[in-house]
Amino acid sequence: MGIRITGTGLFHPEHVITNEELVESLNAYVELFNHENADKIAAGEVEARRGSSADFIEKASGVQRRYVVEKSGILDPKRLRPNLRERADDEISLQAEWGVIAAKQAMENAGVTAEDIDIVILSCSNLQRAYPAVAIEIQTALGIKGYAYDMNVACSAATFGLKQAYDAIKAGARRVLLVNVEITSAHTDFRSRDCHFIFGDVATASIIENTDSKTGFEILDSELFTQFSNNIRNNFGFLNTSEDADIDDKRFRQDGRKVFKEVCPLVAKMITAQLEKNQIEPTGVKRFWLHQANASMNELILKLVVGKENAKPGLVPIILNEFANTSSAGVIIALHRTAHEVEDGEYGVLCSFGAGYSVGSILVQKRVA
Repeated sequence: MGIRITGTGLFHPEHVITNEELVESLNAYVELFNHENADKIAAGEVEARRGSSADFIEKASGVQRRYVVEKSGILDPKRLRPNLRERADDEISLQAEWGVIAAKQAMENAGVTAEDIDIVILSCSNLQRAYPAVAIEIQTALGIKGYAYDMNVACSAATFGLKQAYDAIKAGARRVLLVNVEITSAHTDFRSRDCHFIFGDVATASIIENTDSKTGFEILDSELFTQFSNNIRNNFGFLNTSEDADIDDKRFRQDGRKVFKEVCPLVAKMITAQLEKNQIEPTGVKRFWLHQANASMNELILKLVVGKENAKPGLVPIILNEFANTSSAGVIIALHRTAHEVEDGEYGVLCSFGAGYSVGSILVQKRVA
């Protein structure tokens, strides 16, 4: 018997925004802002905003497009945020709705029903509300007994969630449903040249269970690490109104250059040590499913782990060109899309990293029933 990921699910909204559309919106906003603040800009009291280009975005990140919860509000230069309808308390929340869709797909792929699951974990970067837990709402909508809870480890939430699922099964749970719902466009500052292109919206789900009769990815080892840093930060929270704070300044921000410089070696060192501990050569790993934040970051991490000469295309599946950075869900999307490329007995690494700093690395081996 081994604890395996036996099914995954993926949901994305229908709305797509290309880099070209996003840039057109940003540049229109910049023109409006600079015109309205021309005197203050001339006096040196306000810094002029800068526009962007689609070529810059793709070169800087590898992103070409992204799925979003709502398109028109984001592209409106006078709004620059999704335009969503507030739901009543007796309606299913947006985050739970997406989670249920992804969960049903994962359950079908794993061949399990609600009666087979003991625990539901919603692990993601942003939660729609403080309480009641959205995970409990998902649990109830699916008819699952047992218990459910929310957790947040930013972009590392999926790998940290997998570790929690593994430990729960070790302690006696039969199966765990892990859900990652990332509606990241709601925390994005679409006025910012440096941030407006980064994120996309999506939901993923995974079934983790103890079995030797189902095909899946057996979890062999888990490594988790955290170290405090302000280089990726989101200050939105329940105290903002008491502080009379400007909510527009409480969304995602990062110092991308520092993140790149500090996180890439940290991630590569963790993966290398994990493989060495398990007596697996880096070149013996079939796929590295890395956090989908930036194509250049993943390219560098791969070179640091396997060596420049062995860093072949395809070793790190890239889905961010289509989805952009979907925070915690990115590694699960990559696994979901490319699991069929791994043969029985071959190894893979799921590694996510992000705000905190936080890094989670899960070593798996494909097992075919």
